[in-house]
Amino acid sequence: MELKDNWDEKSAMQVLRHPTVDAKLWAEAVEWLILYGPDETRELLLQASGTATHECFPNLQAKGYAADGQPCYNVEDLAKNLQISRDEAETMIKEKEKSHQIHHFIDEKDTMKVQ
Repeated sequence: MELKDNWDEKSAMQVLRHPTVDAKLWAEAVEWLILYGPDETRELLLQASGTATHECFPNLQAKGYAADGQPCYNVEDLAKNLQISRDEAETMIKEKEKSHQIHHFIDEKDTMKVQ
């Protein structure tokens, strides 16, 4: 069963509100809401994700921005900040692409550059 079919807005929001939910389940609910939830919920979660990324990985800098305004990172920079190999980072991204049925690798020439 695909991620999209595992959740709906009501069940994902119930998980987010639960005071003692398992971290993995919580992360899956957030992931579903970011991908398939209502626009205003998606925007709030993306803002929170950006803040958390900056706080947890202050050395990780976006190399550009996608057409939808989301930051784009260099795979080597991601791997270094996550303390994993480039191959592991690429594998993780490819698994997310398959699971989400969304292309996550963006060619650098297709991004808006950071000034």
